[in-house]
Amino acid sequence: MPQDMVPFARIMPDRRAVALAPGALPRKVLTPRQKAAVIVRYLLTEGRSLPIATLPEHMQAALAEQMGQMRLIDRATLDEVVAEFLSELECVGLAFPGGVEGALSMMDGHISQSAAQRLRRMSSTSSKIDPWERIMALPPDRLLPILTNEAVEVGAVMLSKLPVGRAAELLGKLPGERARRVAYAVSMTGNVDPETVRRIGAALLAELDNQPPKAFDQGPVERVGAILNVSPALTRDDVLQGLEAEDAAFAAEVRRAIFTFVHIPARLNPRDTPKITRLVEQPQLVTALAAAMGKPGLEEAAEFILANISQRLAQGLREEMGARGKVKEKDAEEAMNAIINAIRTLETTREITLIQPEEE
Repeated sequence: MPQDMVPFARIMPDRRAVALAPGALPRKVLTPRQKAAVIVRYLLTEGRSLPIATLPEHMQAALAEQMGQMRLIDRATLDEVVAEFLSELECVGLAFPGGVEGALSMMDGHISQSAAQRLRRMSSTSSKIDPWERIMALPPDRLLPILTNEAVEVGAVMLSKLPVGRAAELLGKLPGERARRVAYAVSMTGNVDPETVRRIGAALLAELDNQPPKAFDQGPVERVGAILNVSPALTRDDVLQGLEAEDAAFAAEVRRAIFTFVHIPARLNPRDTPKITRLVEQPQLVTALAAAMGKPGLEEAAEFILANISQRLAQGLREEMGARGKVKEKDAEEAMNAIINAIRTLETTREITLIQPEEE
């Protein structure tokens, strides 16, 4: 029996009749929905924890309604239902994701974006599909515009449907006045009926699905900043001067997005420094540190790195730096870029968090 099916086998011993209410159902007349209710009722009686809340709301409602309609079943019927349930589990060869969204997630990379969007639009119009399941799975940057641009009542409904942690995260990203208005609107949602909430979710989902797909994962500021991060210093300064002449606001945002070797002391948390040195090969580390010595800005960054790693490693690096001799400018930039790339990699994987300029 598969390992994840083992807990179900434990329901077999000591099969008592499950009392649901006065009266009894005759044997062998249970529908599939009634059988599901029997299994759930029995597992709950045995103290099992079931993830019923993860089911779509219409399925939760149907299950509760069915359980409310049932009365008593005898022990023989319970035995038959449990045996049939276990038999079906043991016969399972493949499990398919439930719903269109699950299928699209499985087929990601094997189906065109236009086809995926069309299927999502079609599924969102079905009254049996809970649109909030998909909305709650979207990243914060897709949901924030709804709180910012839609009516506060709509934003209040969305906050009420989201898990508390995500709702708090989104609310914290709103301007103060907007956040207060949306939060107050939440207090007015007490009498909103479920069908209205579903329709609001369906309308929001249709709007989100109608947005054209983005060609790039990052915005223009992040892309230009990433390019300039690893560009030679002269090229970087030249480009920034040109950007400031064309669009000073855009240039200012790019400057904030740029992270170079000189920014390490201001933006890298000291305790994260050892993680960086583990990703960079020691010869490159020695080259970068040796090249930085005696140069304003760069030397401060090198000393910051050496001060925040083990004394033994720092001493070994200093000895190698002393023996390194003069470093060519090209080799220096390549070595420093290797350190910057390591920092960016750790930031992308969320192993470290850089200090933002406004937090300095």
